Amino acid sequence: MERRASSKIQPPTYGNLITVLTIDGGGIRGIIPGVILAYLESKLQELDGEDARLADYFDVIAGTSTGGLVATMLAAPNEEGRPLFAAKDIVPFYLEHSPQIFPQRKGMLAWLLNLLKALTGPKYNGKYLHKLVRNLLKDTKLHQTLTNLVIPTFDIKKLQPTIFSSYKVTSHPILDALLSDICIATSAAPTILPAYSFKNQDSDGNVQEFNLIDGGVAASNPTLVAITEITKQTMKKNPDFFPIKPSDYDRYLVISLGTGSKIDGENYNANMASKWGVISWLYYKGYTPLIDCYSKASGNMVDYHNSVVFEALHSEDKYLRIDDDKLRGGLSSADLSTKKNLDDLVKVGESLLKSEISRVNLDTGHYEPVENAGTYEQALERFAQLLSVEKKLRESRSPHTKDSK
Repeated sequence: MERRASSKIQPPTYGNLITVLTIDGGGIRGIIPGVILAYLESKLQELDGEDARLADYFDVIAGTSTGGLVATMLAAPNEEGRPLFAAKDIVPFYLEHSPQIFPQRKGMLAWLLNLLKALTGPKYNGKYLHKLVRNLLKDTKLHQTLTNLVIPTFDIKKLQPTIFSSYKVTSHPILDALLSDICIATSAAPTILPAYSFKNQDSDGNVQEFNLIDGGVAASNPTLVAITEITKQTMKKNPDFFPIKPSDYDRYLVISLGTGSKIDGENYNANMASKWGVISWLYYKGYTPLIDCYSKASGNMVDYHNSVVFEALHSEDKYLRIDDDKLRGGLSSADLSTKKNLDDLVKVGESLLKSEISRVNLDTGHYEPVENAGTYEQALERFAQLLSVEKKLRESRSPHTKDSK
């Protein structure tokens, strides 16, 4: 197998931290983490030069659904062996292509057609997205990414998650699929985009068929999946992680980016749901209650777990979850791609940056401001400094860096 393209980042064995970046699923709401990522990369560029890219600083970038597409844009190589996209280019990409991926109909007729679509098939055929992703990623495979990539999907034939992970391609070469196939699969949200099947062949000639849907079915917030993949490497005594132990959670630096969710109680309540059957649970006034519920529950449980673990280890300062749980109306939609809604999502991301840092209340499940913690802009500036110091420390200790000078 061809060696994975090298990133500027040296492995954790030469540093003090394991650095993880994760991005949730959420369709067009990927614009929100896009704004956050552009700000973080700009802070790294202020410290280390305009050529700095996020893939140079994170050991793992993980993403689900639309987050999987963003993660791949950050980690896939271009023809010069640098990341395909700078973080600042992600939001313009969404603004340009979302209206074609999710074409909108207007009026009562549109509502009836959408209802009919919900009953008879996916809302969108996915052809534009599939062509776009294939043209973007061409023949690039998982092992060629510039840093480790972790993307969850769900195999509906096997009824179990399939995790496409850079760490697995050596022991499970059948998972070394085209990045385009992986991105299309993890984005195949039930009722919105069609399920996706493809076959992959490894170097020994073994062939496997995958029958996949949106990774959000397995993990709408992929942070635990990413940490689990790293933990497996420490258990296997991967030399890149020596002498880090599986229990060394205090060595992690994690930035977890959400894509926002509805303000509590805005769309559903038990009185409504008590009258719903199969159709209403799948499609109600333009929303998909069942999908909304399991996505929000899955994401919140991951944040709940991480908040407890990092707090128990007195490492809260190395775990940053950025999300907005107060989206109203069309802003909470995964596919409302009108110009106004897309522009408003950019404003949500910009406003979120200037908001006070909040942390999930372990009793209520709500995000509440953390006293004297500052804003998310300030937190990202601090994390950028930590990432820059870590990168330079590894380079100073690594014989590979010294050999290249």
